[in-house]
Amino acid sequence: MTDFIQIESAEMVFSTRKGRFHALRDINLKVHKGEFVTLIGHSGCGKSTLLNLIAGLTLPTSGVLLCDGREIAEPGPERAVVFQNHSLLPWLTCFDNVYLAVERVFGEREKKPQLRERTEAALALVGMSHALNKRPQEISGGMKQRVGIARALAMEPKVLLMDEPFGALDALTRAHLQDELLKIVERTKSTVVMVTHDVDEAVLLSDRIVMLTNGPAATIGEILTVDLPRPRDRVALAEDAAYVHARKAVIDFLYTRHSNPALAQAA
Repeated sequence: MTDFIQIESAEMVFSTRKGRFHALRDINLKVHKGEFVTLIGHSGCGKSTLLNLIAGLTLPTSGVLLCDGREIAEPGPERAVVFQNHSLLPWLTCFDNVYLAVERVFGEREKKPQLRERTEAALALVGMSHALNKRPQEISGGMKQRVGIARALAMEPKVLLMDEPFGALDALTRAHLQDELLKIVERTKSTVVMVTHDVDEAVLLSDRIVMLTNGPAATIGEILTVDLPRPRDRVALAEDAAYVHARKAVIDFLYTRHSNPALAQAA
């Protein structure tokens, strides 16, 4: 498989009022094209910091990050980000929130009818065609997050980066959007890197789960391959031996080996 994202010896040190804070150390990771990778670990382990490095929102103190063979030095339309907070502009309709991103990426080479078509197609992909003219305050939290995902997908990114996109939603809405995301990724063949703190979510969605040790100076303790066929059905997987094994492996790392990188890597 093609290595689409490459992270080599990345370190992240922040300057704070209390001095230097070493957030991440010696991060080495390769993400294949079309792969779904989740980053998991306890609060403060640097999951979002690592995602921000891939997004180009933050630059590493040392090391290098590449996307499709090019160094990541700033944000770019080939890397779309979906945050836990949907970040929709409240004065714009759902259509206009997505159209704004589409126009930014494709406006110089496509005419308005094509831009409208892209926008409508993205909203249809996430099941939001019925809410084109509604504003964010007129729809539910789950719907807002769908629009946020539509906005990201409309840019046709090479990589979809998601920072706990379902973390603020109720359990039923969360499960429904997880299932929808599985279908969308299957259709678009997107490369996805997602931050989560939810073990079941990680196992359900991922091809590989990257487990980070506790901070400060967090690093990759273990990478678990989730050997489950796609498409995936959460009900069928509930008693699947491979699913149960993967879930147990992640829980074991998080609660017994997460604070000791040497022990984690030796296991």
